Amino acid sequence: MTRHDEPESPAHPHGAVLDLGPLAQPVRRSLSGDHPGEAGTMLPPLIDHHVHLMIVGREAMHDTALAGVVDLGGPLDAIAAHAGHDGLPAVAFAGSFLTARGGYPVGRPWAAEGSAREIDADTGDGRGALPSAAETAVAEQHAFGASVIKVALNSVAGPVFDRATLDTIVAAAHERGLPVVAHVEGEGMSRFAIDAGIDALAHTPFTERLDTALIARAVAAGQRWISTLFVAGHGEPTPQQEVALDNLTRFHAAGGRVLYGTDLGNGDQPLGVNPAELELLARAGLGASDLVSSITEAWPTAVGTRHDGIATFVPGPRPVALDELPAWLATARIVPVEDLEQW
Repeated sequence: MTRHDEPESPAHPHGAVLDLGPLAQPVRRSLSGDHPGEAGTMLPPLIDHHVHLMIVGREAMHDTALAGVVDLGGPLDAIAAHAGHDGLPAVAFAGSFLTARGGYPVGRPWAAEGSAREIDADTGDGRGALPSAAETAVAEQHAFGASVIKVALNSVAGPVFDRATLDTIVAAAHERGLPVVAHVEGEGMSRFAIDAGIDALAHTPFTERLDTALIARAVAAGQRWISTLFVAGHGEPTPQQEVALDNLTRFHAAGGRVLYGTDLGNGDQPLGVNPAELELLARAGLGASDLVSSITEAWPTAVGTRHDGIATFVPGPRPVALDELPAWLATARIVPVEDLEQW
């Protein structure tokens, strides 16, 4: 547990409080220019880095503390339309899952029509004059406004790409400045993603324990892992959740970048901040400032494009213990920056 001694103030009546890092600022909310309101803490906008709006709907999240969400799979046209709307939460998206013919999530009852883009293993016309099916799929996602490309590497549920096709997808995405995120599930799929230069994992690996050397390679490559620990058990301990916790603990300890994400739409979860996800991240060794960074990093960068002029305000004293932080963050609100004054 990390603590930081700060001068006693109305916002921190007990003096010693958690060190939330440089992103957290003590503030007072002004109801008018002359009449200060409640004291609290200002944080950057909060982001859930893994949601499915085809299941929960964007409108259901209007009154939450989330200023941004990253949609990681749905019908391309429908998700692009969500992203095109003004207001909050701001939406960055991957569009359709890119998957091998007959691969995940084809046939899943929750996957609306158009959620999966099946790609045959091909190499174009053999002369390089015409784009391959993989290059065409990436170009189409990009043209609709996608700011990340998602691939399905789930050997448990069906076929996966061969290495040449996956390499083509990664290269085509990187040529357009887009990161690639992978759903990895099944033996060897995490190594396959790391070998191919995948930028992020949509879930902490939960079906296999990664060895220390492989984790070190992921960290050295700058790979980000989106947490989604809660959905591995939905409140109950499971073998998959223990595998994920072990992997994430070692990834974080090695210096890996962790992003808060819930896989919202997968089972029963709160529409805003999920305290249970944050509690599991703390179990994986993330301290208070790490938790704040995980839920505020604007990844991919497009998710932060509508955040000018707004901030997160958490009323009342800061927590003094790490186990108090998840519930405290769940009380956050989105407010105009001009309503807050530092003190």
